Amino acid sequence: MSERSPAPGGLALIESLANTLDIETGADALDTADGRARLGLTEEELPDARELRESLRAALLAHAGHPPHRTVTPLGELLAQAPLVVTVDPADGSAALAPSDAGPLLSRVAAAVAHALVEGTWTRLKACEATTCHWAYYDRSPAGRGRWCSMQVCGARAKMRRYRAAKD
Repeated sequence: MSERSPAPGGLALIESLANTLDIETGADALDTADGRARLGLTEEELPDARELRESLRAALLAHAGHPPHRTVTPLGELLAQAPLVVTVDPADGSAALAPSDAGPLLSRVAAAVAHALVEGTWTRLKACEATTCHWAYYDRSPAGRGRWCSMQVCGARAKMRRYRAAKD
């Protein structure tokens, strides 16, 4: 798990959803009432939320150049089902995509992805390459080539494994 600061803007929602599952321990925040409340979910919405989480994780792994962690529904197929509307601010005429209803997680995620695409930040949200981690993080490195959620934990472990393998 990372000590990094949260992703900017709407990407924080996506990062938060992806990080509801700690792969190393198996702890799933969606199993708790507090974890569901943070994302505005009911128990009935859990199967869809978990499917969305794993599709997001696969996309975030792809952003970091890694293969998917398992077979998932393609994120584009899920997001195509999200009802979005174009809103226009009467004061300045600015327009934005927004969920047609504030509640559905899928619509909020779709709006966040659309905004991140416009901002050019979508591919900066990645998943750690460590197979026991896959924690979502926002890559703030200048070149955008981050590989681990934490250089001190996952990065150090990977470097130690490479070092030991080279010595053998």
